[in-house]
Amino acid sequence: MAGTPQVDFALDTYECIVIYPGAAGRALPPETVQRLQAEHTEHMQALQRSGIILVAGSVDGPAREPEPPIGFGLARTGSVEDVRSVLEADPAVQAGLYRVDVLTFLCPAGSLEFPLVKAES
Repeated sequence: MAGTPQVDFALDTYECIVIYPGAAGRALPPETVQRLQAEHTEHMQALQRSGIILVAGSVDGPAREPEPPIGFGLARTGSVEDVRSVLEADPAVQAGLYRVDVLTFLCPAGSLEFPLVKAES
């Protein structure tokens, strides 16, 4: 993997999900946005229940140009492309309300825990 740091400790690998506003979002009627947001939430919860996504949620902060991220999540499937594929099936992504990017995230092994995932397993 390109960019893997050379460290003297083990690393865990995750897929980092970043959600941005989509190009069509501003043009959609408010009732469509509301419906798509509900469908997006349902889609993400289903992915979390199935164990694909470990954690996901909204992010907020000062506006950054050109477009600040509005959501973040982590998955651990071993495949950036697989995660991207299931996220692109999100109705809100397909409608252009959101767009997604999936990156590899590395951190010291054992440094993250997901108690909700363990509780539901």
